[in-house]
Amino acid sequence: MADEIDAANAILRSLGYAERDLAVFAAPKGRALLKGNKLLSPLSDDPATVLRVVQELVPPSDALGTATLRPAELRAGL
Repeated sequence: MADEIDAANAILRSLGYAERDLAVFAAPKGRALLKGNKLLSPLSDDPATVLRVVQELVPPSDALGTATLRPAELRAGL
């Protein structure tokens, strides 16, 4: 679990996000939580799914600009 969370956070940093804007955290019951200022509300799922969301669906920070990601749109992209 920690490896997936660390990998997701490394990807987010490489995409230009500061931790306050978008980061993945460990959550209770073996879940991972994607949250930050660039996300309308937190997204909680198993760590592998959150890593997949970060890898495949989160755009680079400069491409997102002032927009806000929506968890429902991210889930729809899976």
